[in-house]
Amino acid sequence: MAEGDELAVADRPDQVGADVASWPTGRLLSVAARVVEKRFEDFLATRGLTHAGMITLHHLADGPRSQRELALLCRVTDQTMSRTIEHLDRGGHVVRSQDTKDRRRTSVKITAAGRRALAAARREERESDTLLGAVDDYEHFRRQLIALIAAASSSTEDDRAQ
Repeated sequence: MAEGDELAVADRPDQVGADVASWPTGRLLSVAARVVEKRFEDFLATRGLTHAGMITLHHLADGPRSQRELALLCRVTDQTMSRTIEHLDRGGHVVRSQDTKDRRRTSVKITAAGRRALAAARREERESDTLLGAVDDYEHFRRQLIALIAAASSSTEDDRAQ
């Protein structure tokens, strides 16, 4: 497989050759991330969602939040969050209102349709044989990924400090 062909793997899993077993682990992780992302992106699109929309709904599941707070939690700019909320609002996944305590702020609340879409996405992620349902122990896999990200992030911060 040529460099940059990772996305094609998602569309042609039957053509992934035995040479994959010989790839370095970093390459395996990179390709796996792209394949899973593509399939999950396709699933989300059937529900009128994007990755950004799903993480926004995730942060709204516990209650309403301001647009600014959502931007911080999702690690995006206020402008990007504004577009994400607009898309979610048009799809019926959230409602916006003026904050009762501060009229300059917009409060965003998940709707019943948003909760259903979020639940379906979470189920699909965990249970689908073409997503993370294919791993033997989902919770262990998540913990390992979190540890990997934390370790890699920590070493990056250490490198910047030097």
